[in-house]
Amino acid sequence: MSTPGAVNRDILRLAVPALGALIAEPMFLIVDSALVGHLGVVPLAALGIASAVLQTIVGLMVFLAYSTTPAVARRFGAGDRSRAVSAGIDGMWLALGLGALLALVGYLAAPGLVALFGPGPEVAAEARIYLGISMWGLPAMLIVFAATGLLRGMQDTVTPLWIAGIGFAANAALNALFIYGLRWGIAGSAAGTVVAQWGMVAAYAVVVGRLARRHEASLRPQREGVRNTARAGGWLFLRTVSLRVALLATVAVATAFGTPELAGWQVAFTIFSTAAFALDALAIAAQALIGKQLGAGATSSVRLVLRRTLAWGAGFGVVVGVVIGGLSGWIGMLFTGDPVLAALAQPALMVLAVAQPVCGVVFVLDGVLMGANDARYLAIAGGLNLVVYVPTLIALWLWHPGGAAGLTWLAVAFFGVYMLARLVTLGWRIRRPEWMRQPA
Repeated sequence: MSTPGAVNRDILRLAVPALGALIAEPMFLIVDSALVGHLGVVPLAALGIASAVLQTIVGLMVFLAYSTTPAVARRFGAGDRSRAVSAGIDGMWLALGLGALLALVGYLAAPGLVALFGPGPEVAAEARIYLGISMWGLPAMLIVFAATGLLRGMQDTVTPLWIAGIGFAANAALNALFIYGLRWGIAGSAAGTVVAQWGMVAAYAVVVGRLARRHEASLRPQREGVRNTARAGGWLFLRTVSLRVALLATVAVATAFGTPELAGWQVAFTIFSTAAFALDALAIAAQALIGKQLGAGATSSVRLVLRRTLAWGAGFGVVVGVVIGGLSGWIGMLFTGDPVLAALAQPALMVLAVAQPVCGVVFVLDGVLMGANDARYLAIAGGLNLVVYVPTLIALWLWHPGGAAGLTWLAVAFFGVYMLARLVTLGWRIRRPEWMRQPA
């Protein structure tokens, strides 16, 4: 049986590198937002729409990481490392196929997707440019998800940190070169990110190839393995659909408020995404450790991992909230250099800061249930959360407050009402024993 001290060390061993890697991922968007923001409010608002579409598509496919990690971790915990690596490779092949299809369809559908948000003609034109180019990075992003899930399941979060860090540095350099050096504008931001994403795929191909040789795992796709990955991810796909509906509906309401409010929401949501990825490092540790301990049949260790990761999640949420609150007056200036927009976004950022402890617990609970393969309940809970949240958004849309007040109420709806609904539904499930009895 594990001791609390040993579990804490395991959490830190996995969570600290995962934190760096997860922060690096939204840093792609932060770099884009900061560089594009200095081109003006219209390009920044366009980036808000385009990134919402991209994050929705990529987010819907995040099951490639979330279903791969517990599948690999269960086999790793049972001592079958060859099958563990094979399960991850099958996930990467599935990612390549889905990514290629999505890239083609997304490129053709880009104008229609932008039009769904009802932006003005200038914002729409810029959004179409960014979205059309970015679609060709989708296969790379999905392969990176699956490869990261493989390594997490093998209890390795250090390698993804290195690859994510190098990818972020390349993205920043390429964006600066393409946007300002070559004067490509918002198109340069999209092109730089796509090139950096495919560079990360090349790095993962080398790492996974070596891992397969070491454990005598096949690099060829196994039909049954690919099918199992897709089947296991089905419920997680539905769970993610509910999350993305909430995010897209929120962006739609911000768009209805006006261009300055949409740009301000883009600032607040970018910081939320960064904080979410940072807090999600603990969820990654919980997911990998829960899957490993369930594979080994160590139920008492599973409960200990749950208690310790929840404590870490709440505490770390407090720390992140203090940081966001302290920097709230400067964040808007960092993104745009516009004091009016910075003042517009600051109250929403303060709401985000207060909500961080709740967010920390919610993300850990998500990771625990994913590690236990309790995906069906996660999908059901996602639907229940929308039942609470969507009427709140409709009320705001009908009320139609403007300026800082409207943006603040939108932040209260998302960071307050929606996150609390997730806390209630996930917290209820974790108090019952069924989540630990799900099949691998």
